[in-house]
Amino acid sequence: MARVLRLPSLEVMTATPRRIELPAPPADQQVHLDRGEVACWVQDVDIATYEPGEPDAFPMFFDQRVYQGSDGRVYPLPFVDRIARQPVVRPWRAVHLENTWVRLMLLPDLGGRIHIGYDKTRGYDFFYRNNVIKPALVGLGGPWVSGGVELNWPQHHRPGTYLPMEFEISRGDDGAVTVWHSDLDPMQRMRGSHGIRLRPDEATIELTARLHNRTTEPQTFLWWANVAAAVHEDYQSFFPTDVRYVADHARRAITAFPAADRPYYGVDYPALAEGRPGADRLDVYTNIPVPTSYMITDTADEFFGGYDHRVGAGFVHWAEHGIAPGKKQWTWGNGEIGHAWDRQLTDDDGPYIELMAGVFTDNQPDFSYLAPGETREFSQFWYPIQDVGVVHQASRDAAVSVEVHDGRARVGVAVTRPLTATVRVSQDGTLVHEQTVTAGPGSPAGVECAVPAARTRDDLVVTVTSETGDVLVEWSAHTPQDGEPWSATAPPLPEALSSVDELLLTAQHLTQYRHPSRSARPYLERVLDLDPEDSRAHLALAELEHRVGRYPEALAHLDAAARRLTRRNLNPRTGELAYRRGLVLERLGRRAEAHGAFVKATWDEAYALPGRLGAARVRLYDGDAATALVEVERALVADPDNPTARAVRVLALRRLGRDADAAQALAAALVADPMDPLLRAVAGTSSDLDPTVHLTVAHDLAGLGERGLALDRAAAAAAAAPTAFGNPAPVAHYLRAELLLDAGQEAAAEVELAAAARVDRHLAFPSGLDDHDVLVRACARAEERGTPDPVALGLLGSLLLGDRRGADGHRVLGAAVAAGSADPVVLRNAAIATVNTTGDLDGADALLGRAITAGGPRPRLVFERDQLARLRDVPPGQRLRDLEASGCDLLDRDDLAIAYLGLLLDAGRVDEALTVLQTREFQPFEGGEGRVIAAYDRACVARAADLVRTDPRAAAALLDAGTTTPVNLGEGRHPADPQAQRLVAAGDAHDAAGDPGTAT
Repeated sequence: MARVLRLPSLEVMTATPRRIELPAPPADQQVHLDRGEVACWVQDVDIATYEPGEPDAFPMFFDQRVYQGSDGRVYPLPFVDRIARQPVVRPWRAVHLENTWVRLMLLPDLGGRIHIGYDKTRGYDFFYRNNVIKPALVGLGGPWVSGGVELNWPQHHRPGTYLPMEFEISRGDDGAVTVWHSDLDPMQRMRGSHGIRLRPDEATIELTARLHNRTTEPQTFLWWANVAAAVHEDYQSFFPTDVRYVADHARRAITAFPAADRPYYGVDYPALAEGRPGADRLDVYTNIPVPTSYMITDTADEFFGGYDHRVGAGFVHWAEHGIAPGKKQWTWGNGEIGHAWDRQLTDDDGPYIELMAGVFTDNQPDFSYLAPGETREFSQFWYPIQDVGVVHQASRDAAVSVEVHDGRARVGVAVTRPLTATVRVSQDGTLVHEQTVTAGPGSPAGVECAVPAARTRDDLVVTVTSETGDVLVEWSAHTPQDGEPWSATAPPLPEALSSVDELLLTAQHLTQYRHPSRSARPYLERVLDLDPEDSRAHLALAELEHRVGRYPEALAHLDAAARRLTRRNLNPRTGELAYRRGLVLERLGRRAEAHGAFVKATWDEAYALPGRLGAARVRLYDGDAATALVEVERALVADPDNPTARAVRVLALRRLGRDADAAQALAAALVADPMDPLLRAVAGTSSDLDPTVHLTVAHDLAGLGERGLALDRAAAAAAAAPTAFGNPAPVAHYLRAELLLDAGQEAAAEVELAAAARVDRHLAFPSGLDDHDVLVRACARAEERGTPDPVALGLLGSLLLGDRRGADGHRVLGAAVAAGSADPVVLRNAAIATVNTTGDLDGADALLGRAITAGGPRPRLVFERDQLARLRDVPPGQRLRDLEASGCDLLDRDDLAIAYLGLLLDAGRVDEALTVLQTREFQPFEGGEGRVIAAYDRACVARAADLVRTDPRAAAALLDAGTTTPVNLGEGRHPADPQAQRLVAAGDAHDAAGDPGTAT
């Protein structure tokens, strides 16, 4: 078959600015503004948008992928690796929130982000306004957009950052308006809600987050609010004045702040400052030539932000220090790399920095734990500032700047609401100056006074108090801290450790921080080598086994832990052993024993909520609604607002015939939490925004013995079409079949099994223990009938690979293939499992060949087969012939195009490679840069080697031009890139052309 090779012309974007036009408030909302109240309305906004490509039909089983310093696994999230090259103008659902001083535009369909933050008093976007939706390949699952405020959890960047969220608008009795957003995380299935709030009497934006672990397992998470600010050489970020050092991801490196005192990210800042004073300062974007992160290591203060000296405006972030220590700046850098990413992410809006605020975290990765059933709630605040310059101290109410020059102090005071305040300046305990000022949002106060004995602001104390004498904000210098903060080191390998304590702590660290390349398991197994009965290692291994559905193995570890823990103490110090035993026994169907274990776990207050929920769940499933009600009432004592407990209480009341009480309880629960998906299902309502939620809730209801409601939710999931969230339909049919069989409706169950065999399986990537158990039981029933089910086996095999159970996945996928599966996804997954488990490269190649035959020469499959050919030591010439005979568009994907270019260059077909490199537009993933430039350099050097004999000046010109990376390559060079091969070749070409000075 002839090769298919389409060379797109290099697309040049129009230079016409596209500015988002914010609509005028509707008449009813203008009335609120005229009264000094908060306006809020929903109105679509047309935005030029570069649409993401379709998600890959094949699941991604990334192993040892590093993403934001932690595990980059993406399964079961569908993966997108291409963005449209030309924009379309499309309407975006937008929520507009406005008061006298501030206007916000929220985009629920992009992870509930704040897209625009506008200071009405100055006509200034204090958050970076990106006037196009132009995603780049930065997110965990691909598309990610810059600008505004991105809200990231349970990891960074938010897995659902380019997915829609539910939202509700709430007006409070105090006039505040809150726009609540809610979703289930597409990977961990925890529920995140955030409310963006404006009040009528202040310019502060409050973000209230509620993070709910609705699962039965402890889960790790982090939270970072990622705030973008437009930058230039006169924009300055600021941290508290006691911040003396900043750190890289995972504290791999540190440097002083604001002036870097050592090389950082490959840049020798002290050397730069020798030639240009001030070039070592990290608080000015234009000084930073490469992509760079830095996070504070320590501070006693609660604020940070950024200030635009050109405009005289900026913003402050404030949050309670005890829970929100994280303060970070990220920049793509003011260099070739950064400018390339600017082009990837915007058309006309230029560079930006990210000023990120972390809650329960101060680094990335830096994960905390949410207990089963636990909800955490917290708030963060931002407010615009004007005319005061860089802030030296700030509170929830006000910010102050203090400068001393030539014996005079200048104090700027920015406030969040109109007020009269008193500013006092003291030195050495003596009042130097006192002045009453009037200030408000957009109208800061300035005070100037003589301080002849003061050398710097550190010699002064400045206090700003309200009319009632309350301190609004106070500046005083911090006591300098000695020494440098610690930096991280890689943990030793398990065989190098003999300390059980260190082995256990290392295992905990690797699990908690989701280490991308090391597993906790070898460290725990090393503990058992030293002490075969160590209860802590057995408990940790039980957790690992249970999380991936290996229940008998988990129970064996729990039994071993129990033997040690109860040898002398019948009642262990914590309820973990009993709680974990309850979870495993419940999965094994031993519900009476599970109930007893859950109740025993509640002897420890830390397990009162999850233990009582487990006990109620088991009893309700078994039809004992009276005991279930008792158990869930006790759970509500531990957490009166827990939505799962409230839903279980309603169900128990209904089962007991107390319909009026159930209706009253449900109404109250929905008032408190109108977007909880389980409560909605109990109420008979739902949303189709994320169809995978239907299946999640169906599993919840099935586990509670609510067969009718579970069948309804599973039917909604089965009827859903594949979306960017995935495709729950196949598993939903298997769940319905199981529920119907349990009810004795065998004919109806057969209808569901037949539907499962023929339903569209595109993007059906099952995950989690509920999907696992349904598929395991479906496979077992089919095996008992003597007719293995290739669909159920294929789905289960995908799940097992997603859980990194390679050997089990290989066995199950092999069974699917043996049962006659011709699904290209199953065949491809079987090939991956074969390589990773057995190393049978030829067998894997045969499976990929069958996948291509079944599904056609899809670029993903063709690329993976070529990479397998490389591992099989197939000669480059044969690989090239195979690619060109594949019938695939070899330029469809970046990775396939780069592999093809390498083979063209191997074959000496340099002009063809250069044509592609000079015309095709590449879109690299963040962290995957450099491969296109390497191919381009190789092609240029090879072409110049041919030219130098006939036209050395042309050869030299080609090589010289290559020092500036062509825009279409989508990436830029690091300033430390030596480009040795290119420079040597350029020198030779200049020498041959008679330009010895240039050659040198």
